[in-house]
Amino acid sequence: MSNPRIPYAMSTERRPLAPLRGKPLMVHVVVNVEYWPFDQAMPRAALPAPHGKSPIPDVGNFSWVEYGMRAGMPRLLQIIGERGFRATTFMNAACADVYPSCAEAMLAADWEFVGHGWVQRSLQFEEDEAAVIHRSLERLERLTGRKTRGWFGPGAGESFDTPDILKAAGIEWLADWFVDDLPCWMRTKHGPMIAMPYTLELNDVPLYAIQQQTSEEMLRRLEMTLRVLEGELASQPRVLTIALHPHIMGVPHRADILARCLDLLLAREDTVFVTGSEIADWFVAEDGTDGALLGES
Repeated sequence: MSNPRIPYAMSTERRPLAPLRGKPLMVHVVVNVEYWPFDQAMPRAALPAPHGKSPIPDVGNFSWVEYGMRAGMPRLLQIIGERGFRATTFMNAACADVYPSCAEAMLAADWEFVGHGWVQRSLQFEEDEAAVIHRSLERLERLTGRKTRGWFGPGAGESFDTPDILKAAGIEWLADWFVDDLPCWMRTKHGPMIAMPYTLELNDVPLYAIQQQTSEEMLRRLEMTLRVLEGELASQPRVLTIALHPHIMGVPHRADILARCLDLLLAREDTVFVTGSEIADWFVAEDGTDGALLGES
């Protein structure tokens, strides 16, 4: 099966779009805020399971993530707040109840809240994913008093039906299908939806938890990314996403690297810091098709 949602096109085939506010490099800082239930298997492990078994409770790996919510989040909030831009949080909705002061702090900072499941468990493993989606959206909207416009599945996990369920629930954009450096239109049974760029390259989980890179790797990789994007920005804007998790980028030896990454980007004249829905609004206005061309080959 080829891509069932998004017709194939090379990025060079796309019609040029005018930059947002005259700035062609849209920087999207995403903080993933997650709840890993203590009485369940951990979604990921920093400590290998002893004796080849997965313990429950898994105190070591639970504490790894809980440290992020207690000590890492204040660092991320401070680093971002001092630099005066809005971030986007992809938040498990249960965090509104499990980590209420954190949710309130992000709300006070005027971050955009995006659906990210109820807990950190792929929708593929939920008995009723539609119920999980609706429960998550209801809790986020009760917290923020605003309609939730975007979604990113825990672990980018989906069933064959997930985008259709999300579109029917009123979601406008989805970050699971990060197939381009710009948004693009994707098919659902209920009409077009925006596929939003995300990243596995400037993402602290692959870099540090999986690849075990040194602390400086995020900055080094950002510098190399910018050298390539600089040659492309004259003909087409780009979205540059930086994906963070408080238990990974919020530790002291990496928090300093994050600050340096953000300062590098803020010092540029071609960058604009945006939330996910700001990117979506720009794309809809500049593209002007509302996804009407999805049916064409």
